[in-house]
Amino acid sequence: MNDELELDAHGGPLRATEIAWLTPVFLLSGAAALVYQVAWERVLYAIFGVNSEAITVLVTAFLLGLGIGSITGGWISKRPGCSHLLWFAAAELSVGVFGAISIPFYHAVGDATLGMDRGSTALVTFLLVLAPTLLMGATLPLLVTYAVRITRSVGWSVGTLYHVNTAGSALAAIVAVTLLLPYAGLQRSVWIAVFCNCIVSVAALRRYAHERRSERKTADALVTVQQT
Repeated sequence: MNDELELDAHGGPLRATEIAWLTPVFLLSGAAALVYQVAWERVLYAIFGVNSEAITVLVTAFLLGLGIGSITGGWISKRPGCSHLLWFAAAELSVGVFGAISIPFYHAVGDATLGMDRGSTALVTFLLVLAPTLLMGATLPLLVTYAVRITRSVGWSVGTLYHVNTAGSALAAIVAVTLLLPYAGLQRSVWIAVFCNCIVSVAALRRYAHERRSERKTADALVTVQQT
């Protein structure tokens, strides 16, 4: 796509107002992801122990999951006829569903793996974190492709969405440690993140439905004009 396009008074693409709703939505998505990261690390450290190996496995799994998820999301977004908002909503809802059961699920897995050797324990921990982060990683390329389709600006779309998502994560990193976990506790903090995922998913679905209605109205209007 060509980044040299007509800009508005604020230096953004003229059609950027059509995706202004993505700013709070993707900020919430980034915030929820960071809350999960902090909460899941604490749960898994309590189950499998806190040492340099455990920290390395968790951080590696989280970053690898985001990376592979990003590649997967990019591949999906390039498929002909891809409904980017539907895929994005599905990914966010799936993260929320996993988040809702994550704490008891992790504890159950911890009980089932008691007595396992260190290598097996590391593999289980790795897979427990990898699965949901794959979904998280897929969200950015899906939304970037959607935004580029509207604004026709790759640089603006990537920069804005990445900035917003990172800002949400940074804000959540502070709030989770200073407010959520100390006062709401681990499970309630995760429930708040789940609620954020649900809001994001519903917002994406509503926008998808709105765009489909607009497309049908435009198509009907064209048919009417052609018939007259």
